[in-house]
Amino acid sequence: VLWTILIYSNLLICICFSEYGGETLQGPAYGPTSHSAAGSSTPSSSSAFRHVVPSRQIVERQPRMLDFRVEYRDRNVDVVLEDSSTVGDIKRILENELQIPASKMLLKGWKTGDVDDSVSFQLCFQLPEFSVSNRGSEGGGALQESLNQNFMLLVTHREVQREYNLNFSGSSTIQEVKRNVYDLTSIPVRHQLWEGWPPSATDDSMTLAVSGLTFPCHRLTVGRRSSPVQTREQSEEQCTDVHMVSDSDGDDFEDATEFGVDDGEMFGVASSALRKSPMMPENAENEGDALLQFTAEFSSRYGDCHPVYFIGSLEAAFQEAFYGKARDRKLLAIYLHHDESVLTNVFCSQMLCAESIVSYLSQNFITWAWDMTKEANRARFLTMCTRHFGSVVAQTIRTQKTDQFPLFLIIMGKRSSNEVLNVIQGNTTVDELMMRLMAAMEIFSAQQQEDIKDEDEREARENVKREQDEAYRISLEADRAKREAQEREMAEQFRLEQIRKEQEEEREAIRLSLEQSLPPEPKEESTESVSKLRIRTPSGEFFERRFLASSKLQVVFDFVASKGYPWEEYKLLGTFPRRDVTQLDPNKSLLEVKLYPQETLFLEAKE
Repeated sequence: VLWTILIYSNLLICICFSEYGGETLQGPAYGPTSHSAAGSSTPSSSSAFRHVVPSRQIVERQPRMLDFRVEYRDRNVDVVLEDSSTVGDIKRILENELQIPASKMLLKGWKTGDVDDSVSFQLCFQLPEFSVSNRGSEGGGALQESLNQNFMLLVTHREVQREYNLNFSGSSTIQEVKRNVYDLTSIPVRHQLWEGWPPSATDDSMTLAVSGLTFPCHRLTVGRRSSPVQTREQSEEQCTDVHMVSDSDGDDFEDATEFGVDDGEMFGVASSALRKSPMMPENAENEGDALLQFTAEFSSRYGDCHPVYFIGSLEAAFQEAFYGKARDRKLLAIYLHHDESVLTNVFCSQMLCAESIVSYLSQNFITWAWDMTKEANRARFLTMCTRHFGSVVAQTIRTQKTDQFPLFLIIMGKRSSNEVLNVIQGNTTVDELMMRLMAAMEIFSAQQQEDIKDEDEREARENVKREQDEAYRISLEADRAKREAQEREMAEQFRLEQIRKEQEEEREAIRLSLEQSLPPEPKEESTESVSKLRIRTPSGEFFERRFLASSKLQVVFDFVASKGYPWEEYKLLGTFPRRDVTQLDPNKSLLEVKLYPQETLFLEAKE
């Protein structure tokens, strides 16, 4: 069903809406809303804006969700509300989104005519009631229909107060929801603490269609549960006795399989199959485009606090790091990512994204990255490595096992070749990583001081040579000065002559164009009213012409301009009374400006 609504403020707005259903949105698809702790601004384009109000507690029937699409000039605003909401509710949402006071909004197009703000949508559209049967008693056809429906889950991340809108089909399982929430919040499934699941949702293998969720929207809250190890350590801090814990005390650790997670999630890493997209496209033609996707995906997974990756080819990164002035040169850090390594997630989130590491890399390094997960990308990097560093370094990287990734290569540029100072594997700590970076920086600083000294000596020699060249140039300059002055004078005269000719040609072309565009001169015996104008030029000459009294004043201006007197340069003055005709509205007729039946006008140059 399609309805049209008009909102009148200072501007015209059109709204169309349809009843919100589950077949138009394909899941899972998710994105954060505006409830983050840090705050977020209203999107500049509202074509995808969707405001969802929390579903109410309903006993006898499920709420019906209405999807309004507001067309406001060149903007679209989507608003989803329950059918029990009022006209005032949608006005308040539109007031925030469109910056139009609700008191100035007049909504037209309701089925029942103009309505008050307190009227609910049920009365506005007189929608039929939907019957809701017990899910447990539905037949096979009803169950299949539920499996094909889409559920919108409004999931709030408790720790950061951030809300996500997740869209899943009814055939999705609770376990799939929790795995996708892990990708968004970095909370492993076994550490997720949920609120809001129906009492009937007792098994993570249950589908959403049979779990008892409120259709089409259901609100949930997720947080991170304290691990048993942390709880035990907190308890031990409150005790006065010291206890030794044996490695065999298995009761202190929870089994990951109890929560339906694999070994990868035990180490804070999700399977690569669950990733929304790879870190880097396979067989990318352009290294810069590949690095753009890598940076975007890295930010999506690990947050915005991460090293600033150089966007461009490895060759361009060398140029940026090694081939500037000695004082501006930096070390090159190459980060080699691998999604299949159990160390990757911990290394990226806890070490590579640590503020101290990010700050130190930003000040002293050019950081370049590559994804070694795909075999094609791995082979491509090994080829680049062989070309720039030699076969020994390439072979060293080739023999690294997956679980030894990620790798961090520290490269220093030297006069004859590029030297690999350090290869840091993923099984390290923040302090160790910082120490190795600082050690590489000490080696680089010593080399940089030598390069600066050589560069200063070379610049001193070049300065002496430049002074000698300058003295010779001054002597030559004196000999050329007179000749160049003569040449410039001749060139200037020629240029001015060319400009004068071009201006005359342009003026003549405009004059001819105006002359050709003039309407024909009416005859004296014309039955229409004719105005006869006599115009005196600054040189004392006269020319006269007949015009229709209904002709616009602009026609007179064009006639005078066709005689070589453009109205931008000349004033057209009347006699009795004395007035500047060029100041009058050129779209008025000669009769309206009182240049009928005849008039003598004078041309005068503007100052």
